[in-house]
Amino acid sequence: MIVAKPITFLYLYSSFYRGVHSALFSSRQTFVMNRFRQILSFLLPILILTASSHLYAAALPANASLTLDDAVTIGLQRSRTLEIARLERDMTSQIIRETWAKVLPQVSSDFTYTRSLKPSVLFFPDIFNGGNGNTFTPLVISADNAATATLNIRQALFNGSAIAGIKAAGILRKMSHEAYRNSEAAVIADIKISYFDALISRDQLKLIEQSMARWEESRKDTKAMFRQGLAADIDTLKACLSVENLRPDLIQAENRVATSMTKLKKAIGIPLDSTIVLTGKLELSSAAYPTEIAAAYHEALDQRPDLHQLSLQVQAEGEKVSAAKADRYPVISAFGQLETQTAFNDNVHTSQSRWPVSTAVGLQLSLPLFTGYRTSAQIQQARITQMESRARVEDLKATIQAEVEVRLLNFRETQKRIEVQSRTINVAERSYKISQLRFKEGIGSRLELTDAELQLNKAKTNYLQAIYDHLIAAIHLDKSLGRPKLGDDIHNLH
Repeated sequence: MIVAKPITFLYLYSSFYRGVHSALFSSRQTFVMNRFRQILSFLLPILILTASSHLYAAALPANASLTLDDAVTIGLQRSRTLEIARLERDMTSQIIRETWAKVLPQVSSDFTYTRSLKPSVLFFPDIFNGGNGNTFTPLVISADNAATATLNIRQALFNGSAIAGIKAAGILRKMSHEAYRNSEAAVIADIKISYFDALISRDQLKLIEQSMARWEESRKDTKAMFRQGLAADIDTLKACLSVENLRPDLIQAENRVATSMTKLKKAIGIPLDSTIVLTGKLELSSAAYPTEIAAAYHEALDQRPDLHQLSLQVQAEGEKVSAAKADRYPVISAFGQLETQTAFNDNVHTSQSRWPVSTAVGLQLSLPLFTGYRTSAQIQQARITQMESRARVEDLKATIQAEVEVRLLNFRETQKRIEVQSRTINVAERSYKISQLRFKEGIGSRLELTDAELQLNKAKTNYLQAIYDHLIAAIHLDKSLGRPKLGDDIHNLH
């Protein structure tokens, strides 16, 4: 599935190129064909990279509405971290292809041309010419031109190390998939946290604005009461100071909104100058979670990609042990060779030269008899590495158990805080209305109204913080359980 699109593209490109090649060749415009091929080969990668870059950096429409699902979807498409993880997965596929090369036929060819500048000679005793054998006669044995063409084929019939490598390659493919899931979980968690950071910053700004509006209304009422002689001058000054003391908090809240939006844009991979409107709300999570820690722990063991990846590594280390043991077994290969050669002088035309053909086939068996204890040492090293991986698996399981317990307890704690704060808000709102009415009627003090306002603002702030902590705790719990996705449709994008 990973190489389906590249194969399709290369097939179309090769078909297009063959068509152009045929048309140009039929009209005997070889020079134009070669020039066209060079230009096309140079421009095509540039066009592809340019198109990909523009696709990645494409901005959203102005004032685009963005839900949490939208943010995760866009982030999964544009995340640089996931792009690197996808490239690592593609690299793994190529490593697996390379592993299969050890059991596939190996075909090679060789062509050698030799030009003799000075002829080679061989000296023979002159006894063949009636001499006494004390002198030698030079005999020219080389031609002006010589050439040799060879075709070699080799096929492994049995190679235990290669077989173990292929099994390990299958495990490596699964490991790359789990590594991608782990990267995806981290990206989704980062996007969700950034989104909720932006939401709470926006809502905290609204709370300060509401508080300032209440104090502004109180200031106007105090001035009216001062004109009627129902309030002292100090009360008007305190009301004015209450409004002005909130302005630094307002400036800080506005800055938090801007910075949190910038972090969110960075997390989902959109240009920082894009204008987006968050349509989400800080609401209670509707996801269902295990009530018992043991059930949550077992779910994490079944779903956590990092645990699966490490468990697969133990299996891969086992195949390395098998590969090390295979070095003790023989390696059997079949080979074949087809060779043709010629030799002729300059006074002979090339078409008149002779090219005799020779062929040979055979079997090769290679069996190590003594390797200086290298093989046994490699086997022990592979076993020790496997035991180390098993120890890491057990350590990770213990870490997961503690992590799940902490995350689940934190999640329950936020639920209890929300229940308490929701009741507190109702009481604080009622208290403020009563204090405001009492102050307007002249039977309540400014101190009483100020305290009621502070209690109301604190109750709303604590409730908002409890909702935020609840959502963040749910994100961490989802990641601890190995289920970070918002829905199955998010994962299906890949």
